[in-house]
Order: sequence, then structure tokens, then C-alpha cells
Amino acid sequence: MALTAAGALAYGSDLGLLGAGAQQRAAAATAAAPAWATAVADGFASVDSQGQNGTYGGRDGQVVTVRTQAELEKYATATEPYVIVVAAAINMNPVGKEIKVRSDKTIVGSGTSGHIVGGGFFLGSGVHNVIIRNLTIRDTYQSVWNDKEHDFDAIQMDGAHHVWIDHNDLRHMADGLIDVRKDSTNVTVSWNKLSDDNKAFGIGWTDNVVTDITIHHNWIRETEQRNPSTDNAAHAHLYNNFLEDVAGTDIKSSYGNYSRGKTAMVLENSYFQGMNNPVIKDATATLVQRGNVFSGTSGRNESGGAAFDPKAYYSYALDAASNVPSLLKAGAGPRSSIGASAVSVKAATTLTVAKDGSGQYSTVQAAVNAVPANNASRIVIAVKPGTYRETVKVPANKPHVTIQGTGGSRKDTVIVYNNAAGTPKPDGSGTYGTGGSATVAVEADDFQARNLTFSNDFDEKANQNLSGHQAVALRTAADKVFLDGVIVDGDQDTLLLDTAAKERLGRVYVVNSYVMGNVDFIFGRATAVVDRSVITLKKRWDGSSGGYVTAPSTAANRKGILIANSAVGGDVSASSFYLGRPWHAGGDATLDPQTTVRNTTLSAAVKSTPWTDMSGFSWKDDRFAEYRNTGAGSGSASTDRPQLTDAQAAAQEVADWLGDWTPAAS
Repeated sequence: MALTAAGALAYGSDLGLLGAGAQQRAAAATAAAPAWATAVADGFASVDSQGQNGTYGGRDGQVVTVRTQAELEKYATATEPYVIVVAAAINMNPVGKEIKVRSDKTIVGSGTSGHIVGGGFFLGSGVHNVIIRNLTIRDTYQSVWNDKEHDFDAIQMDGAHHVWIDHNDLRHMADGLIDVRKDSTNVTVSWNKLSDDNKAFGIGWTDNVVTDITIHHNWIRETEQRNPSTDNAAHAHLYNNFLEDVAGTDIKSSYGNYSRGKTAMVLENSYFQGMNNPVIKDATATLVQRGNVFSGTSGRNESGGAAFDPKAYYSYALDAASNVPSLLKAGAGPRSSIGASAVSVKAATTLTVAKDGSGQYSTVQAAVNAVPANNASRIVIAVKPGTYRETVKVPANKPHVTIQGTGGSRKDTVIVYNNAAGTPKPDGSGTYGTGGSATVAVEADDFQARNLTFSNDFDEKANQNLSGHQAVALRTAADKVFLDGVIVDGDQDTLLLDTAAKERLGRVYVVNSYVMGNVDFIFGRATAVVDRSVITLKKRWDGSSGGYVTAPSTAANRKGILIANSAVGGDVSASSFYLGRPWHAGGDATLDPQTTVRNTTLSAAVKSTPWTDMSGFSWKDDRFAEYRNTGAGSGSASTDRPQLTDAQAAAQEVADWLGDWTPAAS
């Protein structure tokens, strides 16, 4: 399981899971528009027809940023072209509200901070040249699974043309996620994640055979029907999609891709996992299959007829079907490279580190020392491949520092040391203590790290006489810490997510990364997110299995540790690890520790009662919960295994943890 999840994480790449820094409220950008604001569609949305030359949205208009429903409606319904950046979670009122978008608009989320909650978008007859990108649209569900009373879709179009729906996360709606209806045409749907819904994606609702649609690189997961259902489409080109029905869940697929009526469908290099009736067609439809992979599927798998040649309309390149699951798990949905600030940013200063003398500095700490105190702009410390055996401290008066490995893999650049809590200091002034044992300590705000490994290789077996085996690989005690594509490796107390002081906010976002350990190895009082990452459970020094993933010490009225969209597993015994326990540091009863684990795959190593007490404090008095986890280690709700309700989960998203901060690679 861990290896499968790991396959979705490309070494050293920016897979775009969160976006740019906070943006100004509803104000026109004065700088030149960035590339994402002028992006154009591919597929059938790129084909000239009906007087429209391709799909480019609002690129000819102003770039504006919105944070409220009123602001979004103002610009989306205007007659002028706009690029509208959604930089907050907007709760729609009333629930089910669909904003009627007019032509020549780009509506784009700023990283993953752009959420439309409890509503969606409607594109009516004649509306054209619209781009909807990089948004999370969610939660109009009205407690009826096959809901025929509430038509609360994420995106619905009736008679629209030239529409591009790209890199969105669409889920948990009433009725469907996407409806392309009533002769809508020249539509491309790409790189989206569609999940947790009865009806994913419907196309048709007319006897006319008009619709031209391209559907590529979408992850359709845990949806029952319309995956998609394509009725009377003149040309439907589906390629490199991943349809997944996860075993052991309540949601069961009725069918996958469906070619209905007089549809002509070409289906290429897609991957079907666990789907029932993965590909079906009517007797009146045509369906050509090429290069698809079917794993654990059952029921109907059909094709027939000549269909059409997509390359007669536009050019495209196919990914290998075998690579589609890992490709889409890593890349579908919102990206940090989309929705970034339109305001020009001063180029970062770069300092190079190389062990062989080919850089400006031979140690990482020497480069940190060279950063001027109270620097006002980004400084990148580019570290060439090698193993750097040293301790590193980024002090509080050196913000805006990025430490980045320059190798092809995060394994190529390693910063490692072997201090433990009980290790005596060389000057005889005592031992290091847990926090002081860190190989790398970050005390400066707006710190980033990517494409490298932080490690503590303290040898517990060889130091059994030492009191204090906690050995931290990375300690953060700052706000706005962004760890993207890293490995944090240790045993006990691997990753200490702290704050500068109990009363200070300290937010940390860990994404596309690996965290490894065995005892309390993700711990501390920070408001921290571990997202789309692999958490690897390790055996202890004596070869035994057993431990605790998290030990939060969250202050009251703060958010603690959120593990989301990740995988937990390792080469350890079944039912040997707890997900967490409450750390009341120093016996402080005022603390209110919190860990939430959601939408994460749990291996059999996780105990069926995944939370436990610590130092006399009961986990039941604090905040520990799960939501929609899967895998052999997941379980249903009980008094020993709290599960969030849908309403509670809606307030425990990644964006809720990070607030007004949207991490962006820099």
C-alpha cells in the first residue's frame, strides 16, 4: 500500500497541491497577467466553431480576486471579460445556489484555498468561452443518495459552448457533479478529481446529436453512476482517465463509461480499477476501445462500431495506461502553479552549497549564516547532491529562506546528524533535550524546503545506556512553513511541529512527502497539515512493532494535526500502531490536543482502536477523529473510533487549517 501511494509522488516535482500567497481582496491586478490567466483549452474546447476561436476565458479582461459570494457573483455575471481568482472558501447562500456565469470568464482557485461550498455554477444557453479551473466545489448533499429532488450540481451547462473544466476537485453534491446538457458542445474536461457522489458526470438530455466533448486525465473515484454517461454525443473522446471503485466501502459502481443513443465514442489508454460494468454501450451507439487497462473489474466491457478519429479535430498525446493511477493521484485537482499572485515578485537570491567545493559554501549552515539578518525577500539555498553530516539552524531573524536539493530525487540530498535528547553537549552543560536534538531546526517564518531528506540516524540499539532516545530529524517553531517533496526520517520523535511560543500561531504544510518513524513521530503544538503524503511505520530498535503516529500538544481553540489524502503503512506487524495520543506537555491540563485523519488509506498495521491515553490524560477528553478513511486499518464509527459527520468534515478541510495562508513554491 505504501509503495502504491509512493508511486504517486514524483521526486522533486511541484505537483501543485496548494497555490500562491494570500491575495488582495476584490481588486484588479496592476501587473501583467501570469501564464495561468492566459491559458487556453485543449481538446474539443480548442476547436473553432460557432464563431468562437478556441476557449481562452477572460484573458482579455482584468484579473480580480474575490473572497465572498457577492464579489464572485458580481464578476461572474458581468458582461465584461474577467479572470476571477477565488482566494477563500465561499459558503453559498442559499444551499444549492448556482451562479449564472456569463461568457468570457475564467474562474480559478488560488491553490487549494478556492472552495465553493454548498453551491456551484450554471452556464445557460449561448454562454461561451468559459474556463473553470483549480477550484474545490463541494457539499450540497441533502442526505439522499440518489437525489431526484435537488438539482444542486457542481457545474451544469444547458446549451453552452466552448467550456474548459480543468484541475478541479468536485465532490459530495446533490444530483450530479458535472452535467453537460441540451446541446452544449466544444467542451473539454481535464485533470479533475470527481468523487463521493451518486452521479459523477452526465452528458446529453437531447435528441440532437451535437455535442463534441473531450474528457481526459480525470480521476473518477467512489461514484456510483454516470462515469460518464454520454447520450447522443456527436464525438466523445475519452482518454487517460482513472475510474476507481474502492473495495470495502459503501459506494458501489453501477457502471463506468457509457456510450448511449447515437453517441460516437473513442476510449483510449484509461485505467479501470474495481469497476462493475466498466464499459457499456447501447445497440445504437458506437464505441472504439484502444489500450485500456482493467484491474479487478467485472460485468460488461463492450465496444463496437467505427466511431471517429480524434486527430482529425485536434492533436493530443497519450500517457501509458499503466501510469495513469499514479499520474492522476499526484496531479489531478488543484495545483499551486495555477492561481498564483498576478503581482510580480522580486527574483529570489540563490546561494549554492556543494560538498566538493563547486558551490559558494560547503555546508548548509554556512549558507544560512550568509543570509542577512531580517532579509526582506526570498533567499534560496540550493544544495547539490550529497550527504551533509551537520546540524542546521535557521534563526528567527532570517525569514523567507528556502532550502532546496538540486538532485533528481529527494534521496540525493541528505542532511543528517545523530543527536538524541539524552546526548551530552560537548561543552558539558547538560544534554540536548528533545527539541535540541534536531538535525535541522527552523525558527524563521515563511520557510520552505523541497526535494531533500532530513534525517536523524541516532542508533538506539548502541545507546541503550543513554536516557532519552527522542531524536528529532526536523523541528519547526515558526509560522508558514512549507515542506514540499521531502523525506523526514527517524525513529522516535522524527518531526517536531512546534510554535515559537504557546500563544503564537505556527502553521506547517507538508505535501508530496514521506515521514518515517515509530514513536510519536509527528508531534507538537503547531497547526499542521500532512497532505498527499506517505507516513511509513518502522520497527523499533529491537525489531518489535508498535508505536504511535501522532502526539499533538495543541493549545485550546487552535487546530492541531490534520492528516489528509495520504497513506499510512509499513513493514510492521498487524494492529501494532496507534494513530495518536494526547501530549499534554509538562502536564498542562489547559491544552486540547487534536489529530484528524481523513480520506487516508490505513494499512492493517493500524489498531482497530486507533487512539490511546498518554501520561494520565485520556484521549477522549481531547479531539481525535477520522473521516472516510479506507484500507484494512480503517473502521466504522464507535465510541472507541470517532468519525466526523459530513458537516464537521466540511469545517476540517486543508484550507480551514491554513486560514489566510496559501503556500506557494518560491
